[in-house]
Order: sequence, then C-alpha cells, then structure tokens
Amino acid sequence: STQNILAVGLSSCVYLWSAQSGKVTKLCDLGLGDTVTSVCWAQRGSSISVGTNSGETQIWDCHKLKKIRTNSGHMARVGSLAWNSNVLASGSRDKSIILRDTRASGQCIQKLVSHKQEVCGLKWSFDEQQLGSGGNDNKLYIWNLHSSQPVLKFSEHTAAVKAIAWSPHQHGLLASGGGTADRTIRYWNTFCLLYTSPSPRDS
Repeated sequence: STQNILAVGLSSCVYLWSAQSGKVTKLCDLGLGDTVTSVCWAQRGSSISVGTNSGETQIWDCHKLKKIRTNSGHMARVGSLAWNSNVLASGSRDKSIILRDTRASGQCIQKLVSHKQEVCGLKWSFDEQQLGSGGNDNKLYIWNLHSSQPVLKFSEHTAAVKAIAWSPHQHGLLASGGGTADRTIRYWNTFCLLYTSPSPRDS
C-alpha cells in the first residue's frame, strides 16, 4: 500500500504487516464457509479489496479495520482484482470481468465477457485508459471503458496468462507472462498494435 503495508490472504483471513513497525494485524476473517482468493490495494488512501471463493468482492478500510461494502455478481471465485481510481475490476472463475464504481455503492458499470476460462490476471494501465486481462484460456485481452468487447486480442501464449504489467514510462507498453507450459514474457505496444520478441526461455 502507499502506507508501506503488506496484505496477505491466508485461508479465510487477511493479515496486514506494517513494514515500519513490524506489527501484524488481522483485517478480516471470512469464517469457515469461505476463503480469500485475491487482495488488491487502491492506489490512494486506505482501501483494500478482497476477493472470495464464493464470488464476493469486499472493500475494507484498513485504518478502521472496517468493511465498507460487499458486492456480489460473480458465480465463482474472484481470483484477480485491479483498481483504476474509483473503478474496481474483478475477474472470476465464471469467465467474466465486472467493473464497479466504488463511489456509488459498488454499482456495476460493465460486465465484460470474452474469456473462455477463468480470468486469472488483471491490470490497469498507468493512464487508466486500458485494462489488460489474462485468462486460463491462454488469451490476453485489452479493454477500455468505452467498449464491452476487447479492443485487442492476443493469442500467442501457450499457457495461462496471470502476470501482466504496464510500463510506467512508456504509454501502451505491456508485458505479459505465460505459465509453466509457456515460460515466456512477451511485450506489446497496444497503441501501435505491435508485438516485440519474447524474452529468452529458461534452459
């Protein structure tokens, strides 16, 4: 977080570790009937989102140790989360991505459906104009806030795409990493629609 706090999801609980004090605090416990499947800090402030195995997305205030709201909408576990100012994207095993306005009680802005398997990676660009999503279907999609369909589709990976990172220095430059059967990092220019050579595989 911006306050130098690390959040860790372990079974049904989320713990907060302060790098400054070394103190560990339990933020929440979902109980015996659910487990934590993802966590993601907002870029600013003290809010953190928690995805659950039951398909809920919770938002917590880590300073007050208080739950702000719970949103439903997914039919399976929420394995990926990404913030864009006041917009929270959640990706699920139900193959969908839900965009919510956190200022309006979590109102759903859009539901994005294109992946054929679980959405396992999500990342907003630093200019907050593009959302990259990776799936267990080995696909990498690029979305924007003005379309319900991907504006770009990439199919070069041969395993699940969980690792996605945008360059903070060059607009539109995206790196994506494939899973065990792929073992490749690929780079994309999403503005010029160019693909650059993958990084070398491990021997």
